[in-house]
Amino acid sequence: MNNNEDFYTVRGYEILGKKKKMLSHSMEDYLEMIYRNSLEKGYVRINTLAESLNVQAPSATKMVQKLTRLGLLKYEKYGIIKLTPAGEKIGRFLLERHETIEDFLKLIGVKEKLLVNVELIEHNVTEGALAKIKILNSFFKSYPEIFEKFKEYSISHIEDSS
Repeated sequence: MNNNEDFYTVRGYEILGKKKKMLSHSMEDYLEMIYRNSLEKGYVRINTLAESLNVQAPSATKMVQKLTRLGLLKYEKYGIIKLTPAGEKIGRFLLERHETIEDFLKLIGVKEKLLVNVELIEHNVTEGALAKIKILNSFFKSYPEIFEKFKEYSISHIEDSS
């Protein structure tokens, strides 16, 4: 093989990524959910956030405090949570990333454990790969006749491999 990329374990890639990235996967999940929930009212409360992520309120409070220290949220104890402009920008990107991956998986026919797959992929996809996935989603939507051929091929391939 003549490419210059070094191979790492999945954990190795995660460690390399952490050096470049300030948010953990968990922080991203919280920020994405805060963004989702604040779209309607412009804010979210701790209990709503905790319920949305299936975590206890004290856990949500700790993470909100961390994100506040990073300048991504405005939060007062027992109050409401609002995104700062930086938090809103990142939250919008995270929700768009989630929706792009989810659209892609639905397009290719993934039904079983859809959300699990989206969550696992979204935290590990590179921005370059995400851009290509977005283009493919758009391509399939723009050319339904080609998408139909893909679905036919996919069905016949599944039947052939049984």
